[in-house]
Amino acid sequence: QVQLVESGGGLVRAGGSLRLSCTASGSIFRINAMGWYRQAPGKQRDLVATITSGGRTDYQDSVKGRFTISRDNAKNTVYLQMNSLKPEDTAVYFCNADVYRSPLGHRDYWGQGTQVTVSS
Repeated sequence: QVQLVESGGGLVRAGGSLRLSCTASGSIFRINAMGWYRQAPGKQRDLVATITSGGRTDYQDSVKGRFTISRDNAKNTVYLQMNSLKPEDTAVYFCNADVYRSPLGHRDYWGQGTQVTVSS
């Protein structure tokens, strides 16, 4: 089994910063892409940012220039540095990883989510 554990959420004022972390553990052969998604109340879960094992990144337009995704492959950990936070960034943030448990196949795993609340 594979577990993703997130940390770093919380309450911050508009303009502030937070750093999210997510570590994958368990029976892992290799991790491909890792990413962050978010879901606000009453809305669908949306992609925030992704990063490949080689370090290529992609961002939702609304967070470009404010958020930075990075990863430490040796630690199976992905980070999301969030700066210049806005109230509309308020959501539950979920970590995602595309994991090979063996060379034969892979699937997506999700963390339990961490709440980020930005006050105006």
